[in-house]
Amino acid sequence: MTKPLKISVVGGGPGGLYFAILMKKADPGHAITVYERNRPDDTFGFGVVFSDETLDNIQNADPETFEAIARHFVYWGEIDIHVRGRIIRSDGHGFCGLERKTLLMLLQERARALGVELKFQTDVADLDALPPSDLIVAADGINSAIRARYADHFKPSFDWRQNKFVWCGTTKSFPAFTFDFRENEHGIWILGAYQYKPGMSTLVPECDEKTWLRAGLDKADEAQTVAYLQKTFADLLDGHPVLSNRSIWRNFPMIKNERWYRDNVVLIGDALHTAHYSIGSGTKLAMEDSIALASSFAVKANVPDALNHYEKTRREDVEKTQHAADVSLVWFEKPRRFWKLEPMQLAFSLLSRSKQITYENLKRRDPAFGAEVDRWWAGKVRSELNFDVPTNNPPPPMFTPFRIGAMTVQNRVVVSPMNMYSAEPGNIPGDFHLVHLGKMAQGGAGLVFAEMTSVSEDARITPGCPGIYSQEQVKAWTRICDFVHANSAAKFCLQIGHAGRKGSTRRGWEGMDLPLSEGNWPVVSASALKYRPDGHLPTEITRAEMTEVRQSFVDATKNAHIAGFDMIELHMAHGYLLSSFISPLTNQRHDDYGGGLANRMRYPLEVFDAVREAWPADKPMSVRISATDWVPGRGLDIDDAIEIAKMLKACGLDIIDVSAGQTSSEAKPVYGRMFQTPFSDAIRSEAELPTIAVGNITTADQINTIVAAGRADLVALARPHLINPNFTLAASAHYGWEMQTWPNPYLAGKDQAFRLAERDKAELAQLREQARASITQRRTAFLASK
Repeated sequence: MTKPLKISVVGGGPGGLYFAILMKKADPGHAITVYERNRPDDTFGFGVVFSDETLDNIQNADPETFEAIARHFVYWGEIDIHVRGRIIRSDGHGFCGLERKTLLMLLQERARALGVELKFQTDVADLDALPPSDLIVAADGINSAIRARYADHFKPSFDWRQNKFVWCGTTKSFPAFTFDFRENEHGIWILGAYQYKPGMSTLVPECDEKTWLRAGLDKADEAQTVAYLQKTFADLLDGHPVLSNRSIWRNFPMIKNERWYRDNVVLIGDALHTAHYSIGSGTKLAMEDSIALASSFAVKANVPDALNHYEKTRREDVEKTQHAADVSLVWFEKPRRFWKLEPMQLAFSLLSRSKQITYENLKRRDPAFGAEVDRWWAGKVRSELNFDVPTNNPPPPMFTPFRIGAMTVQNRVVVSPMNMYSAEPGNIPGDFHLVHLGKMAQGGAGLVFAEMTSVSEDARITPGCPGIYSQEQVKAWTRICDFVHANSAAKFCLQIGHAGRKGSTRRGWEGMDLPLSEGNWPVVSASALKYRPDGHLPTEITRAEMTEVRQSFVDATKNAHIAGFDMIELHMAHGYLLSSFISPLTNQRHDDYGGGLANRMRYPLEVFDAVREAWPADKPMSVRISATDWVPGRGLDIDDAIEIAKMLKACGLDIIDVSAGQTSSEAKPVYGRMFQTPFSDAIRSEAELPTIAVGNITTADQINTIVAAGRADLVALARPHLINPNFTLAASAHYGWEMQTWPNPYLAGKDQAFRLAERDKAELAQLREQARASITQRRTAFLASK
């Protein structure tokens, strides 16, 4: 930016003030005025929290501001979790607290010193009231008048979350970031508390709406709210009072904007976005917005280009933070799900809820806590599953055994079913499948799935999909089963299904879900609806055809037993035939198989019952479902999935494979790491049924996190196994777990793998230590100065 600008900042909170500071520091020629509706010393709330990462950003952007506010920080690295009479502590997290009023005063002082004009008690509801400006920054908070004025352009969305919460304070100094979980006659309460200056702490109690109503807090004023909280948390407060400051009960709004700027007007902070307080403060996000916006003016020569650069470079970070915040807040909204967990598992689930902290991350932060998680988990497996798992030198959770029905798998790793579209003529699994599945089994996973296998010729997805409806196919599968059992400790599962309206299509790499250029066969579905506009129009399956298909599933099941499979899975997900009955988007029948969920499940349960009867009682059965259609308001959601799981459990299901989507072309999935795991978590808790989690799970660390937190019993990975069939063996070397079964011919490589893993871990630890050096030095210097 070469030309000084006239800048109006609407909103004198930390975000607006800090942007003014950074711009004035970059070019004293900028004429900057900040307009704030409140008085200089008005502030609402109590303290704010910054992480080490945010402090680094602030220090790098403006060391003078950092040094001014650092003198008032209260540092801590511990998180204390109070639950059922226990206090579980995790260390190494790195936070600091600061009084919000002090922060504002320091930012105001720094802004004035640089020459920023501050106008208080000036409410800007109309931009026409501002003087001519090259740039207008809307930092006017959650209830932004500027965003509202141009809502048609910014296109904001508001998701008002379920829980009730209130900001309060206390004179008690908490030694750590404290979570307190307790239940009284009204329901479950969650309290977050942190010190922000000596002798003062913030309290944020929350509960679900039913608990809030039962407590009569919908009719309470501030004094009555304080009295209720004083009584509820009396033992934690040790006689210290609960303090209020506009402490009214509220619901948290998740705010997003489709567009971030309009002409020369740009949104920052809560006007632009919110992220739930459970993963950090809005102040942190607002000040990081200010850094990003000021940085954009440093690299772009004019206002339009700078605003465009700001949105493009900052949006991804904001969306990641909001996604993590959304996952985190959902955890708090379903207290009954985690309330049944043992204290150690509740603590681990809490710490790992947003996916930002994982099993290995916690071990690095606090080795003692990580070791305790391993010991606790090993003891849990010993006591609940009666496996002889060592507790003195316990394995990581992923390397503990599990029992599905009467079948034991040696670890929690699953090779997910992956369509290979590579069957030989006659839809016979050939040498490709022998090598592909044989490699997967030898790679150490406890359970290996074959791809979805067709129960009849018309049930195929593509011409390259294997079947199990002919004797030649059964013979070929027998060869593969024999190899898997002779050369590995893996259990082998066959997933069987009928493609329905997604059948008669090209192989995946030729055009996913597109009809064949020639040689198409008839396709059926629950209703005569296309999957995609350029796809097949199926016919609505008749009752007579339903009976034939059911018999095809039974015959395939018997053939799977003959071939030697250890387990069978029915595919009721991803828009295939059985799935098409379950979703209201694909089932518009007017007979006994359409309408409400109970009717839509009638045929899938009929097929399940027939298959369960045909499958040996001592062999387990699984079902894969789509836990959501990703079409809010019209399709299946997680509450439906929980009911589906309960229905299947009542019919004798042993474990449920929890996937999502792929049922409708209208779907709008929310992707991310482990993005389908919350569905598994909910079903496992609510239906009390073992689950398999799947969906962008890529590392051993993620497997350990999911299993230890109780979000799934087994974890299925697809693409990571394609890249490295020996994924599980490599993980055993990484963790130094000698008891993982290795194929005898591979033992020559085992010792080397363990040695290299130790070397790699040592090198990585050294790099991490170097990266943390600046933080440690800063904190040491700060503490010494105090």
